[in-house]
Amino acid sequence: MAKNIYTEFQIKELEKNPNIINASDKSISYKAEFKIKAVQEYKLGKGPSQIFIENGFNLEIIGKDQPKRCLSRWRETFERFGEEGFLTERRGKGSTGRPSSRTLSVEDKLKKAEARIKFLEAEVGLPKKARRTRKAGVEEETILTPAEKFYLIEKTVREHQLKDTITYLCKLAGVSRSGYYDWVKAAPSREIRNEQDELDIELIRTIFSSKNEKVGALQIKMIMENDYSAVMNHKKIRRLMKKYGLVAKIRKANPYRKMAKATQEHRTCPNLLDRNFNQGEPGKVLLTDITYIYYGKGQKAYLSCVKDGSTNEILAHHISTTLEMDIVYKTLEKLKKAVNNHFHPDAILHSDQGFHYTHPAFQMKVKKLGLTQSMSRKGNCWDNAPMEGFFGHFKDLAEYRSCENLAEVTAEINRVIEEYNNHRYQWGLNKMTPVQYRSHLLAA
Repeated sequence: MAKNIYTEFQIKELEKNPNIINASDKSISYKAEFKIKAVQEYKLGKGPSQIFIENGFNLEIIGKDQPKRCLSRWRETFERFGEEGFLTERRGKGSTGRPSSRTLSVEDKLKKAEARIKFLEAEVGLPKKARRTRKAGVEEETILTPAEKFYLIEKTVREHQLKDTITYLCKLAGVSRSGYYDWVKAAPSREIRNEQDELDIELIRTIFSSKNEKVGALQIKMIMENDYSAVMNHKKIRRLMKKYGLVAKIRKANPYRKMAKATQEHRTCPNLLDRNFNQGEPGKVLLTDITYIYYGKGQKAYLSCVKDGSTNEILAHHISTTLEMDIVYKTLEKLKKAVNNHFHPDAILHSDQGFHYTHPAFQMKVKKLGLTQSMSRKGNCWDNAPMEGFFGHFKDLAEYRSCENLAEVTAEINRVIEEYNNHRYQWGLNKMTPVQYRSHLLAA
């Protein structure tokens, strides 16, 4: 019997050794061939530790004294019975060795069968929220965490007053007996943690509801710190949201219709950014794109925006009911007004290869503003990822589908962009809003 208590990881490592029959949390069963070999090598002058190390055993796992104890016992068996003492069953006959598994009585067999049935019934009755399934072929396999298995074992034993079945149920559930008892001992601390969770989730629920269930853990963390002066690790927020079923509403992928192919007079520009969107200077990298918005009874509007690559601020935006060139011309005019016609001397306007941006008239207007034009590679949305990302977040935050007319859509878009620029904290901006981060960069 080993004096160590082995963890599940250590048990798995031990069972990889070909000289071991099986291992549990408190014992190791060695093969008879290895015992004979160990005794013979010991007689040839090798030390116990050397024998075990040469046969693939890690003394840090089994313990430094384990080889000496085993050799002492095996030598005694060898001297009394020879090799036959290891090859034949001598347990219960006065020989050295561990007690064997005794033949179960009918009563014991019934007790185990009853315990197994009750455990499986408890597993089926486990709330669906606490269960995960994965498909194995056609059937679905239920996957439970060790904590859930410990809970089922404890519940089965307590409700049905089953005695002396802990070891059997742990083996049936595929968990260690020592782990189960550790879990039982930790019940008071779990209760304290649950009470604290009940207090912490209230503030998270308040923020989650106030943002129409459209914020995740990082957004909640930043809102807590900035608006409520409360500090909580984002990993804990994620754990609590998962525990209490707070799932943020996320956008679904929607296919984007490609613009018509550019005519011969339309010219593309090289990709000057190479995805280096944030160059640490407000106004140096300007990203632009157009997205569609459905409202009312299948009506469609289009939103054109210009975003600062360093601060994530939406500098200009324009709404239109058509995709005529006027949508991008008006966006440029609003951009010029937003910066008071004082562009960064090395400012770059980056877009995709849509026909608006390859149009000669648009390119001429960009040049007159003193901007250098850059374009994504064809069919590569990642080359303008921050702009695509903003549109995704915008469609999560805006309630435009319930709008009845363009005026309501315009008001909702203005509201969301104002909130995004001035009140939506961003993890990548040192937990500041875009406007706060622009002031921070300018001050630096």
